[in-house]
Amino acid sequence: MHRLFFVQCRNFCYTHAIASNSQISLFGRLGQIQNARRVFDEMPNKNVTSWNSIITGYFQNHQPNEGQCLFDQMPERNIVSWNGLISGYVKNRMVKEARKVFDKMPQRNVISWTAMVRGYVEEGFVEEAEALFWQMPEKNVVSWTVMLGGLIQEGKIDEARRLYDMMPVKDVVVRTNMICGYCQEGRLDEARDLFDRMPEKNVVSWTAMVSGYAQNGKLDIARKLFEVMPEKNEISWTAIIISYVQYGRFEEAWKLFEVMPVRTTPACNAIILGIGQNGEVAKARMVFNLLKEKDDATWSAMIKVYERKGYELEALDLFHRMQVDGFQPNFPSLISILSICASLASLNYGREIHAQLIRTDCDDDMYVSSVLITMYIKCGDFVKAKLIFDRFSPKDVVMWNSIITGYAQHGLGDEALEVFRGMCSLGITPDEVTFVGVLSACSYTGKVKEGQDIFESMNSKYQMEPGTAHYACIVDMLGRAGRLNEAMDMINKMTIEADAIIWGSLMGACRMHMNLDLAEVAAKKLLQLEPQNSGPYVLLSNIYASKGKWADVASLRKSMQSREVVKSPGCSWLEADKEVHMFTGGQSMPHPEHESVLKILEKLSPMLREAGYIPDGSFALHDVEEEEKLHNLNYHSEKLAVAYGLLKLPEGMPIRVMKNLRVCGDCHSAIKLIAKVTGREIILRDANRFHHFKDGVCSCKDFWSEILSLMSSLMLNNAQHHARPLIIASLQPSGLEFHLLELVS
Repeated sequence: MHRLFFVQCRNFCYTHAIASNSQISLFGRLGQIQNARRVFDEMPNKNVTSWNSIITGYFQNHQPNEGQCLFDQMPERNIVSWNGLISGYVKNRMVKEARKVFDKMPQRNVISWTAMVRGYVEEGFVEEAEALFWQMPEKNVVSWTVMLGGLIQEGKIDEARRLYDMMPVKDVVVRTNMICGYCQEGRLDEARDLFDRMPEKNVVSWTAMVSGYAQNGKLDIARKLFEVMPEKNEISWTAIIISYVQYGRFEEAWKLFEVMPVRTTPACNAIILGIGQNGEVAKARMVFNLLKEKDDATWSAMIKVYERKGYELEALDLFHRMQVDGFQPNFPSLISILSICASLASLNYGREIHAQLIRTDCDDDMYVSSVLITMYIKCGDFVKAKLIFDRFSPKDVVMWNSIITGYAQHGLGDEALEVFRGMCSLGITPDEVTFVGVLSACSYTGKVKEGQDIFESMNSKYQMEPGTAHYACIVDMLGRAGRLNEAMDMINKMTIEADAIIWGSLMGACRMHMNLDLAEVAAKKLLQLEPQNSGPYVLLSNIYASKGKWADVASLRKSMQSREVVKSPGCSWLEADKEVHMFTGGQSMPHPEHESVLKILEKLSPMLREAGYIPDGSFALHDVEEEEKLHNLNYHSEKLAVAYGLLKLPEGMPIRVMKNLRVCGDCHSAIKLIAKVTGREIILRDANRFHHFKDGVCSCKDFWSEILSLMSSLMLNNAQHHARPLIIASLQPSGLEFHLLELVS
C-alpha cells in the first residue's frame, strides 16, 4: 500500500513538473516572462528541464543578464543547459559571450558546435565560422547547411560550391540553397543545371528557380517555369507578382493578381504600390480596402501612392486612420507624410512628425535630417531648417544640397554661394543637384558673373557634363538680365538637345522683356515638345495678336480646343486649427467662412488705400474660371488665404500661405501693405519661390514684381492699340507652370 502511494505520488509530481515546464515555455514564447517566473518560483520540485525552460524564456525576452544569473544558480546542468545558453546569446546577437560559454563547456556535441558556427554566420563573421566549422569533430546535415548558407550570404559562391560538392548528404534544402546562391550572383545557367539535376523537387525549389529568373530580369522564362510548376503555393504566386511589379510590367502583374487563389499581404502591398504609382490610384485603393490583414507596409504603400500622385489630403486622412486602427507609423510612412507636409506647407503637422521621429530616435539619421530640412524650408521656417543643418555632423552632399536649394528658394543668393564655397572648402564634391541649386540662386538674385563662373567650373574643375537643368538655369539667368541673344547662343551651342524646360526658360525671359520674335521661336519649339501644355499656345496667341495676325490667333484657339488642352486652376491654402484650408478665386466653391473672410478684406481696404495701395486692374482677370467671372481683385485666392490667416492665427504667429501658381503683381503689392498695416509677418510660397513680407518689404526685393508691372503697362497699351481682347501668358522662369491674363479693351 505504501509503495503504491509512493508510485502515485511520484507520478503526480512528474506529471505536475511536465505541466509546469510547458507553462513556463509557453509564457516565455508569449513574452509573459513574469508569469513564467511565477510558475517557476511556485514549483515545489524543479528539475533541470524547469531551469532550462526559464533560462530560455529570459533569453527569448531579451533579458540575457537574468538568464545568466539563473544559469549560475542551477544546482545541476546538462549539455542541453549549456547549448541553450549559447543559443540564447546567439539570438541576442552577443556572439562574444556565446564563444566564452562555448570555450568553457565541460563537453560539447554537434549541436554546440553548430550553434556557435550559426552565431558567427548570423553576425557576418564568416571566416571565424569557417575556421570553427573545420575544427568540428563531427558534422551533420544542419552543420553543413549552416556553413553553406554563410558562404552564400557573403557572396563567396565558388567556395560555397566547393563545400557543396564535399557534402556527404545533399537534401532538398541544401540543393535549393545552392540554387538561390547562384541566382543571387546572376549565374542562372549554373542554377538551372542544379535545378534540372535535382532528384526530387518541392515547391520551394521551384519557387527559388522562378524567383531567380524573375529577379534577374528574365520574366518571360520565369513565367513559363511558373506555368509548369506541379504545385504552387502563396509564396510562388507572391514572388512572380512582385517581380512583375518591380520591373514595371503592371498590366501582367494585375492579370496574375486577379487569378491568384489566395491574395497574400505582400502581394497586395506590391500591387498597391505598383499600379498606384502607375496612375491607377482608385484601383490601388480598392485593393487596399479589400485587404483584411493589413500590415505596416500596406498602409505605407497606400500613403506613398497618395503622396506621389498629389493626393495630399487623402494621404493625411489615411495616416490618421492608420493610427486610429492601432498601427504605429513606420519609417516609410513618416517620410511620406513629411514630404506631404512640405508640399502643403503644413508646418504644424510637420512638427508633429518631427516629434515622432525624435521619440523613435530616427532624427539622427542623415537621410531623415535632409528630409526634415527640406520640409522646414518649404514650410517657410528657414531658421529651424538651419538649426538642423548646423547641429548635424558630418554632413553628406544631400544635406548640403537641401540647404543650398533652400537659400535659393528664399532669394538668399549670397548665403547660398557662401554655403556652396564652405562645402567645397571641406572637400565635399558637389553633384548635379548642388549645381542646380547654386545656379538657381545666382539666377534669382541676378548674379550673372558668379553663375557663369560656377557653370564653367562644372567641366573644368569637377569634370562634370552639364545637364538640361543646368543649361536651363543659365538660360534663365541670362534671360532675366535681358541678355536674350546670349541665352539663345547658349542653346545653339549645347552639346545636348534642349528640352521643354530650357525653351520654357527662354520663353519666360522673352515674355519679361517683350522680345516677341524670339518668344515666337521658343513657343513653337515648346508646342512641338509639349502639345498639351497651355502656356505656349497662349503666348503664341499673344504674339500673333500683337502683330494683328487674328487668323492665326483663331487657329491656335481652335487647336487648343481640339486637343483638349487644359489650364491648371489657381488656388491657395494655409494651415489653421490643425487643418489645411483651401481657397480658390471667386465664389463657385467658397470656403465655409467665406463671409467672415470678406469682412476682413473690407476692414483692410481703407487701411491699405491710406498706406498707398492702388489696385492694378491688369491683374484682375487670370484665366481661372472662378477669378475670371468676378473681375474682382479681392477674390484672388492668395488674398483670401491671407485674410483667413488674419482671422484665425494669433498675433505674433507668421501667416504661411502657399499658392500653386505665381502670385500676381497686384496681390504682391497688397500683401506687402497688409503686412505693414497689421504688423504681421506673412510668408507666401508660390510656384516659383518664397516671398517673406514684413514691415511693407518683401524678401524678393520686388525684382520680378517690377517686371510684371512694366509688362502690365505694355500689355494695356498694346491692347488699346489693337482694340481687341489680348491674351497674355504669365510664365514662371522654370517654364513648368503657366497661368493666363486676359486683357479686355
